[in-house]
Amino acid sequence: MPPRQHINGAKNTLLGISKHGNSYLRCLLIQGAKSVVSRASTKSDKLSQWINPIVQTRRHNRSSVAYANKMARMAWAITVSGEEYSPV
Repeated sequence: MPPRQHINGAKNTLLGISKHGNSYLRCLLIQGAKSVVSRASTKSDKLSQWINPIVQTRRHNRSSVAYANKMARMAWAITVSGEEYSPV
């Protein structure tokens, strides 16, 4: 099941991680995101630049869930398209 989203004619709204589905996979995504978010302030890659402003406004736990959501969307897109992951 893909991450949730709401689409109307004008705007595509990405929703959060739901508690449906595999709870163990969701736990692993959030644990991995917490480790990435804790080290993002010292890095300068594109994803770290994306997460650092979110950490400043929403703090560590909420930004970790946001990053886990982003990882889940990337994994879903890679799985559906069949392409290899290539960091930008």
